[in-house]
Amino acid sequence: MPTFDYQAQDANGRSCRGLQDADSARHARQILRERGLRLTRLGEAGAGRPGGRQVHAGTRLGVTDLALLTRQLSTLIHAGLPLEEALAAVMAQSEKRVVSSLLAAVRSRVIEGHALVTALSAFPRAFPELFRATVAAGERSGHLGHVLEQLADYTEARQASRQKIQLALVYPMILLFASLAIVGFLLGYVVPDVVKIFVNSGQPLPVLTQAMIALSSGLRTYGWLLLVVLLSGTGVARWALRQPRLKVRWHVLLLNAPLVGGVLRAMEAARFASTLSILGKSAVPLVDALEISATVIANRAIRQRMVDVARSVREGGTLARGLERSGDIPPMMLHLIASGERAGELDNMLARAAEQQEKALAARIALVVSLFEPIMLVLMGGVVLLIVMAILLPILSLNQLVS
Repeated sequence: MPTFDYQAQDANGRSCRGLQDADSARHARQILRERGLRLTRLGEAGAGRPGGRQVHAGTRLGVTDLALLTRQLSTLIHAGLPLEEALAAVMAQSEKRVVSSLLAAVRSRVIEGHALVTALSAFPRAFPELFRATVAAGERSGHLGHVLEQLADYTEARQASRQKIQLALVYPMILLFASLAIVGFLLGYVVPDVVKIFVNSGQPLPVLTQAMIALSSGLRTYGWLLLVVLLSGTGVARWALRQPRLKVRWHVLLLNAPLVGGVLRAMEAARFASTLSILGKSAVPLVDALEISATVIANRAIRQRMVDVARSVREGGTLARGLERSGDIPPMMLHLIASGERAGELDNMLARAAEQQEKALAARIALVVSLFEPIMLVLMGGVVLLIVMAILLPILSLNQLVS
């Protein structure tokens, strides 16, 4: 039975909108009229229409929206609602048209007899492989509500971790751009006007002042060319990073970079452990869970090594030994994973390892940011000092000539 998206006015003249199941558009209008609603717009949910969003396989869903609808679904299914009614309730509560249209398309497939994971698989960009594999495990075990609750916790934790990192980087980025803007303004407008007096005097200028004048003149004359080169370089870099081999080499360079490499390894280790934990708790086989966990790793070099770990486990090796050979997992995490394997508590140990790694990652990011801020201030002060010296040296020379 198709679902229709409508906008209407009730008996008091207030605007309302929602979703209505009906055999046809005519049937939907009849039902809504019987409810005392005066229609202003009616269309099939998920279909392309003015003011709506067309749902297709490439439709994306934000992490926040995914976490919210997962939490709502788990709550409703725990309350005993059938899956179809739970999907309809979440659709009606959603304020975003793309979310309601997407859920309407999923619900239509569920009504047709498809499993939930099959319906979700039609939209791989909105529901990633980790999400689908966890839902499939929940359907197989008959504990879909519990699995969705765990998945909602995991998604919310990932979003919170990402927001912490983004907030930690806000101030350094603002400081960096402000520094570049101030230096550019000084070189482009302040230095030429101030130094022009000394140039017209005919006196020989210090080397530092001459260099600053040349840099300022070059910036004013060829600034547009520099901007074009930077934009072109950015475009070339983006193209190069789309090439698999070049992308792997770039990721290897990032891992070997001081400070940044350690943060990236810690971030990927925490992501890998938390993903493997949620899959293990959802009864996904270990080898399949390893392969899925490898796909959520952003760094291609580490991802390839995690695929090799999954292969070694498939061939009969232990997880701890495979991770130790990869060299990407911190020793404390390896110890917890090895202990979990020996005691049969791998899922719980993975969750504890992920939690500890998240804390260590937060501390490391705080350290990097705390180092970045004074470095930027020192560099900024050094550049401003050079500019001031370039202006003061001719003044000192004139004073010596006068005396």
